[in-house]
Amino acid sequence: MFTKLKYITTLLLPLLLLSVISLDAQAQRKGKKKKKGALTAEQVLQTNLTRHVGVLAADSLEGRRTGTEGEKKAVRYIAAQYQTLGINGAGTEGLIQPFEIDEGKSYLKQTSLTIDGKSLVAGKDYFPFAWSGEGKFESNASVALSEAGDTWWIDLESTIEINEENPHFILATHLQELAKGAAAKGAKSIIFYNDGSKPDSLSFNAKDRSETLSIPVIYLTAEAKKALSITDESNPEVVAQIKFEKVIRKGMNVVAGIDNGAPSTIVLGAHLDHLGYGEDANSRHTGEPGIHNGADDNASGTAAVLELARIIKAKGDKRFNYIFLHFSGEELGLYGSKYFTEHPTFDLKKVNYMINLDMVGRYNDSSKALTVGGIGTSPSWAQLVQPTADFLLKIDSSGTGPSDHTSFYRKDIPVLFFFTGLHTDYHKPSDDADKINYAGMVKIVNYIDGIIERSPADTRLAFTKTREQTMGSRGFKVSIGIMPDYTFSGTGVKADGVIDGRPAQKAGLQANDVILQLGEHLITGVDTYMQALNRFEKGQTTTVVVKRGSEVKELPITF
Repeated sequence: MFTKLKYITTLLLPLLLLSVISLDAQAQRKGKKKKKGALTAEQVLQTNLTRHVGVLAADSLEGRRTGTEGEKKAVRYIAAQYQTLGINGAGTEGLIQPFEIDEGKSYLKQTSLTIDGKSLVAGKDYFPFAWSGEGKFESNASVALSEAGDTWWIDLESTIEINEENPHFILATHLQELAKGAAAKGAKSIIFYNDGSKPDSLSFNAKDRSETLSIPVIYLTAEAKKALSITDESNPEVVAQIKFEKVIRKGMNVVAGIDNGAPSTIVLGAHLDHLGYGEDANSRHTGEPGIHNGADDNASGTAAVLELARIIKAKGDKRFNYIFLHFSGEELGLYGSKYFTEHPTFDLKKVNYMINLDMVGRYNDSSKALTVGGIGTSPSWAQLVQPTADFLLKIDSSGTGPSDHTSFYRKDIPVLFFFTGLHTDYHKPSDDADKINYAGMVKIVNYIDGIIERSPADTRLAFTKTREQTMGSRGFKVSIGIMPDYTFSGTGVKADGVIDGRPAQKAGLQANDVILQLGEHLITGVDTYMQALNRFEKGQTTTVVVKRGSEVKELPITF
C-alpha cells in the first residue's frame, strides 16, 4: 500500500541506535521479566520525550524555519528515528515528501537605479512595485512634465491629502489605476514619490499577485529624492533596470508508515517547523531578534508522534495500517499538510481517522486542562474519547482550526486535535525545552494510545461535518466568514471553507471560490483582502466578485 523507495541516506544524520532503555521498554510490553534496576515503560517514555524535544529545540537548529538548514537538521533527526525503529518511508522519496512554497517575487539581485550618476540602494532608497513591468529605461525627463514617450514623475502628496478621510481609499491599489492610466497616455516608465508630510506606508509586497503592467514603475523615497536635490525644475538623468525572480522556499514533510495490509489506516501527525528568528512576521517577540526554539510549538507534538510510533511498532498491533506524518510549513499557513492531502502518498479514502498533536508540552498539573478538538467530526469520538482522572478535558466540536488537522477534515476525514493551551512564551524565543512538562506529555501519549487501543477494527469511523472555526478576523471590524487558503498562489483569495450563517455563506459563496473584488477594492492576495475588510462597517452592503471555475460571478453581500 505504501511507497517503499530506497532510503536516501544523504538526508540522514549518522544512524541513532535506540538506547538500552528503549529495548527494555519493548521487552516489558512483550511480557519479558524486567531486569533489576531497569526503567519502567513510563520512565523510558519520559526519557525519550525529553531527548527528542531537547534535540529539536536546540539553538543549533535555529528555530526550524521552513526551508532552512535548521529545519533540514530536524528532518534528518526525525527520519533517523524511524529508520532505527525499522519503520518504512511512505513519502515520495523514502521518508521524505519535498514540496515548494511560492513566496512571490524578489527584485534585489538584478534591479538597479542610478540618478544623476549616483547608484541608489534597492530596498532602502527605492523599490519597484510587484506589478511593475520589467526592462531597462533611460530618461532625462522633467519632473514637472508628463509627456508621452518619456518617464513620468508623479507626486502622491495631493492624492494622500484628498483621500485622508475617505474610509474606502487604499493607496496601494489606487496606484495601479494611476499607473495604468499613465501607460495608456504614453508613459514609458513611472517614478512615484511623496513630497508631503503625511506618510504613505508603501512598501514592496512580494506576494502581490496583481496583473503586471507593460511599463516599469518605481517608488523613490523622500529621503533619497531630497539627498539628490531633485525639484520640480530638475531634469534628472535616470538609468534603471527592473528585473524580478520567483522566490521558492522548499519544505519537507516526513512520512513514515507501517503497512499491515489492514482495511483502514490511522494517521498521527504533528508539524515540525517553527519560526526561526521570526523573519516571517509571525513572532510575538518585540526585542532584538532571537532564536525561536519552539519547544512546545511544536517539538512537543513531534516528539509525541515519534514515541507513539515506537509504542505502536513494539506492540505489533496489526488491526490497522499506520502513517506517521511530520509537516513542514505549518507556521506559514498549513502548507505541508495541505500539500500532503492534495498529493497523498497513499489512498486517503482508506484513512480511518487523523490525530494531530500541536503544543502538547505545557500540561498544567493544577488545572489538568487538555483541549481535544474535532469531537464533532465523528459520532464515535464520544465513546473513544473517555473521561480520565489525569485530565479535565475541554471539548471542541469543530474539525477546523489553526493547525494541520484542518487539511484532513477538508477531505472528509474524522480528526482529533490535542492541545495543552497558549502561554506567555507562545511564538517567542522563550519557548524552550526546560519549560516542558515531560511527565504531562507521558500522560497525553498514553491517553492517545488508549484511544487507538479502543478503536474498533471492523468498522471505520463515520464522518460528520462541523461548524467552521473563525480564523484571521481578529482586530477587524467585519468578517465575511471564509477560511482563506494561504497556499493559493493565484490572483485573489481562495476560500478554503465557508462558515455557515456568516455573510459569505448567505451571499452564496462556496468553498474553492476565488474572491477577486470586494466593493470597489481589487483583491490581489491576502494582504489586499485584509485591507479591504477594514474599509467596511457592520451592516454595510456591497458586492463581492468571485471566480468559480471558469465563471465570474458578482454577488451582493451584507456584513
